Amino acid sequence: MKDGCKVNEGKKEYVESRGEWFGCYAVKTTVVTKEDRLDAVIEKFAVPVVQPGDIIFVSEKMVACTQGRAYPVRAIQAGFFARLLSRFVTQSPCGIGLSMPETMQCAINEIGLPRTLAAAFAGGIGKILHKKGWFYVIAGERAAAIDGPCDCTLPPYNEYVVLGPQNPDLIAKGISRQLGGNLVLVVDANDLGCKILGASERIADAGKYLELLVQNPLGQNSQCTPIGILRPVARRAAQSAGSYSVQGLPRLSQTV
Repeated sequence: MKDGCKVNEGKKEYVESRGEWFGCYAVKTTVVTKEDRLDAVIEKFAVPVVQPGDIIFVSEKMVACTQGRAYPVRAIQAGFFARLLSRFVTQSPCGIGLSMPETMQCAINEIGLPRTLAAAFAGGIGKILHKKGWFYVIAGERAAAIDGPCDCTLPPYNEYVVLGPQNPDLIAKGISRQLGGNLVLVVDANDLGCKILGASERIADAGKYLELLVQNPLGQNSQCTPIGILRPVARRAAQSAGSYSVQGLPRLSQTV
C-alpha cells in the first residue's frame, strides 16, 4: 500500500475497455499554484507510487497553474466585446465556460478578437439550426480549455479563471522521462467526459483511454487529486474487487 493514493468517493476502483481491466487511482497532492514546479510535484507525489506499466494521467488545470496561467477573476478587465459576446453563450452543465465576461476576455486574449467574432457568428448560426458546439469548432481547443470559477472547485481556484496548458505534449513527455518512460496523458476531465490534450507518445487508440476515464476519477470538487494512475490488472482481480483496499495502490498482476 502507498499513502496518498485513493479512489475518490463515488468512483469505481476498476474500469474496463476493449476487454482490458485497470485499477483506477487518484494521487492526493497539496494545492498546486504558480509557485510550484511541476517536476517537483511529480517527484514528491507521483514517483513514490508509480510502477512500471502504469499509465499516468494529470489534470490540465494542475499543469496550467504551474505555468502561471490561472488568474483571479477580479484581476481580469473585460472589454466591450467580451461583455457583449458572453451574453450569447449558454452555460454548460459542467462549468461556466465562456458565459461570463472575464472568461470570454481570456478567450479573446488567447485566440484573438477576429477569430472569436467568427466563432460567435458560427455559434449563432448553429443556434438557429439547433446545432451545438459550432462556436468551439472555430474557436478551437485553446478557447474550449478555459475554465471559469465554480463553487465546487478547490479554493482558491473557485475564484479564478484557468487557461489551458501550454505545450501539453511536451509536458507529458517531460513527466514520462521523469517517471522512467510510463505513458503520460494530460487530460481535461469533468463529470460529463474527458479530453486528451497531450500525450507522451503517439496513441493508437485514444478512444480506449477516454472510456477508461469517462467517470472523471480525479474528481470535480475539493479532492485535491490532480494526478491519477491506470494500473493494468488481471480480470479475476477486478472481479474480486472486494478483497482489495480502495485507499491505496494494490500490487496486482499486470496480466489480463
